[in-house]
Amino acid sequence: MSDLSVPAIASPTSGPMGDPQPGPAQAFAHDAAGGAARWQQSLQRFYGRVRTGVRTGWTPYYYKRIKHRLAGIVQPNSRVLDIGCADGELLASLRPSVGVGVDLNARIINEARRRQPGLRFHHMPGEDVHQLDETFDYVILSQTLGEIYDLPTLFRTLQKVCHARTRLVVVHNSRLWQPALKLMEWLRLKERSPGEHNWLPTAEVTHLLNLAGFETVRVFGLTIAPLYLPLVSTFLNRVVANLPWVDELGLNYIVVARPMAPQTLAAARPRSVSIIVPACNEAGNIRPLLSRIPKFAEKQEIIFVEGGSKDNTWEAIQDAVREDDGLHDIRCLKQNGKGKADAVRLGFAEASGDVLMILDADLSVPPEELPMFFDTLASGRGEFINGSRMVYLMDARAMRFLNLLGNKVFGAIFTYLLSQRFRDTLCGTKVLTRADYLRIRADRDYFGDFDPFGDFELLFGAARLNLKIVDVPVHYQARTYGQTNISRFRHGWILLRMCWFAAGKIKFL
Repeated sequence: MSDLSVPAIASPTSGPMGDPQPGPAQAFAHDAAGGAARWQQSLQRFYGRVRTGVRTGWTPYYYKRIKHRLAGIVQPNSRVLDIGCADGELLASLRPSVGVGVDLNARIINEARRRQPGLRFHHMPGEDVHQLDETFDYVILSQTLGEIYDLPTLFRTLQKVCHARTRLVVVHNSRLWQPALKLMEWLRLKERSPGEHNWLPTAEVTHLLNLAGFETVRVFGLTIAPLYLPLVSTFLNRVVANLPWVDELGLNYIVVARPMAPQTLAAARPRSVSIIVPACNEAGNIRPLLSRIPKFAEKQEIIFVEGGSKDNTWEAIQDAVREDDGLHDIRCLKQNGKGKADAVRLGFAEASGDVLMILDADLSVPPEELPMFFDTLASGRGEFINGSRMVYLMDARAMRFLNLLGNKVFGAIFTYLLSQRFRDTLCGTKVLTRADYLRIRADRDYFGDFDPFGDFELLFGAARLNLKIVDVPVHYQARTYGQTNISRFRHGWILLRMCWFAAGKIKFL
């Protein structure tokens, strides 16, 4: 059992014979430890009586929904810890490179070892997982929180099996469904659950995670129709359950969180940065841009990517590099393809920095504000940093009314689709680590390849990896040279198509 004792806050008192007597703090600590032991023993007795590996009534469809959604969160070939693993079926379905399951039920742990010989299983309470002495990419708590006696202790313990990029994935039932679930058990439509069971609202789960040093990345509903009816259940769970307000009535929720412990964040702090500058018809902006980029990382390179210009942008880049006389580490690339997305991909492929930045050459986003992006990423406050032009007062000539309206609409659409807050999705300045970009690139086929800008490919990919996306405000300014390369209506239609396509890949699953 785990040590759930509370440190004494007062000295023990003495009895008539001088023998130490337990003070209030010691008595409370003893009672807390005893309560945890009794709780776990009761659970063990319950699971010792029930049959193992039996799935009846609604259970196959219900668990199929959980496995399907978790498979979209957990990347294959990852290191996965499943707390409350039961027979190991869920853990095996996630295709881990290293899979470890723990459970209080000794009988079902033996069954899991028999069924899943390629995975490791331990008979222990979740509060003792620090004894594993290893870290994992994902920690799964599916249908487990209700059976934990001391959730703050569990969550603090989980910090010891997490590294800076670990994702904690919690699946828990809504408190609203408590009467319905009890009725289903009585009707034998659902497996029995133990009498020792907590019912927590989602807000309380995220609060307890925060107290233990975990930051919530995403929260979304999972199921409103747990019983399988052909076509009907699929429509209700994939479409209706994800509609605004309706999603608050679901049976269960998924909470994705990340560790924010100082020691894990410090270990992941990057040291170098590559600034990618796509440049098409931007000859007049090259020298000013280069002169305004500040030094903010130990190692810093600037990569210009030019292609398709009708002016002398390429020559202007070459002249600026010669005049720079080695003050900056600069590379110049000619793209063979077309469009900003192709330019960004080429620049990222050639970059050597730990952090990758996109800075448009039109100077609408001041280069002087790049250090804020780097610091937000390097400090761990965000993992994908997105520029937002919708905070400060912008130059009156910088954005037309229809563009402003479109940006606000797309911000609202993305907030809904990705379950993370967005004010602006079309700002060209975006920052992420090279390691995360490689993961997004490896999964590029999942969303298709019709993004002309590259911004949405990155945003959708970051959301699918459950990266913490953070907006950083910028002072948006009007161009002083050249004209925009964006067509409001043609590109707006492409963006709407992309959102519709992504909805079926991220939201309506």
